[in-house]
Amino acid sequence: MAANSGAQQTMEADTSGEARRKLILGGARSGKSALAETLAAGHDRRIYIATAAAGDDEMAARIAGHRQRRGPSWHTVEAPLDLAGALGAHDGAKCFILVDCITLWLSNLMTAQGDIEAEIGQLASAVQGVEGTLALVANEVGLGIVPDNALARRFRDHAGLANQALARVCDQVVLVAAGLPLVLKGPPLPPA
Repeated sequence: MAANSGAQQTMEADTSGEARRKLILGGARSGKSALAETLAAGHDRRIYIATAAAGDDEMAARIAGHRQRRGPSWHTVEAPLDLAGALGAHDGAKCFILVDCITLWLSNLMTAQGDIEAEIGQLASAVQGVEGTLALVANEVGLGIVPDNALARRFRDHAGLANQALARVCDQVVLVAAGLPLVLKGPPLPPA
């Protein structure tokens, strides 16, 4: 999909006038996941698509912390690789889907030596077809220093390209820094 000039952007809104497809960007511990979770208010069916895999004790503890913070009102789906498939399988007109996070999904794809460009394209297409409300969480990793090794530079490049592709197909893009959201594209966020 070609980049949009902004003059012809179309917004797909749910019945309340809010954007249906949201991309929440930010650095580590910026508050992006917590913000995405608050956007589920008013939705009875909440689906959390988790891309993390508990590969060690630290990651297992992080996953447990996220689950505890969300509480029992969320149905968790683990999709470390087939994110487009998980969206298709769990979408519905009255549901709120939160994908956390695109960055870990890319890392999983790189480890599995997947076709990352094709997977990003499939995900962008799946996002466009979502019937419910969707929030995608991703790290913005391109604001720091240039990584000192080829693998880290490739990861940074894939993350930047994925964020651009998803921003094109999302109705709203929000950058979170220090817990404060800045809307880059689309309607303002609902009052907290």
